[in-house]
Amino acid sequence: MDLAQYDVLSFDCYGTLIDWETGIAAVLAPWARDVGLTMSDEELLLAYAANEAQAEVDSPGSLYPDILADAFRRTGEVLGAPVSDTWATRLGSSVPEWPAFADSHDALAALASRYSLIILSNVHRDGFAGSNARLGVRFDRIITAEDVGAYKPAPQHFDALDATLADLGIPRTRLLHVAQSLFHDHVPAARHGLASVWINRRHARPGWGATPEPTGDVGYGLEFPSMADFAAAALESND
Repeated sequence: MDLAQYDVLSFDCYGTLIDWETGIAAVLAPWARDVGLTMSDEELLLAYAANEAQAEVDSPGSLYPDILADAFRRTGEVLGAPVSDTWATRLGSSVPEWPAFADSHDALAALASRYSLIILSNVHRDGFAGSNARLGVRFDRIITAEDVGAYKPAPQHFDALDATLADLGIPRTRLLHVAQSLFHDHVPAARHGLASVWINRRHARPGWGATPEPTGDVGYGLEFPSMADFAAAALESND
């Protein structure tokens, strides 16, 4: 894959640019202690992952804070421990508090010197606005679940991406999708006929964390352990 052949990069945000696992665990872990569960952060994230994905399927028009709260309650039911409204609301309102990965700002700022940048995110507009304040980068277009009325891996984000490219006058062959989640991004990107690269943030850890294990064909052109490594390779390819 020649990274110089692309003019536009579309990014998943949470898991790729923002450390959503740390953000989610920051609420799940104290809740678990509060209700007497002895579980590691990884165990909690694994229990949570399928419940968020199912909540998104069941309520595609709901805003992300409501999805988070619903997924938390479902997780509590599975684990046999109650999730109070206070705890559910705490997770639902936590998106702007989730930290950016340490390399995200610098990598995005460097890439913006060569590529147009688009966000393709599974959150609501206000949540992403809080995260973007942490990233400190201007994106050329922002597409959220609130905008399309659905959650990845459903196709609506990618349909909206096609419309955005048409509006910009850019052929879809000039777009590269950049994401961590195989389940949410790479499987539907492959189904949609888009080139992609995998930012494998969990390369040093086993398991899938807060992301369900992918099903279906997974296609990506290159793999990088971090945004810093991807940005360095992309800019070097343009020299």
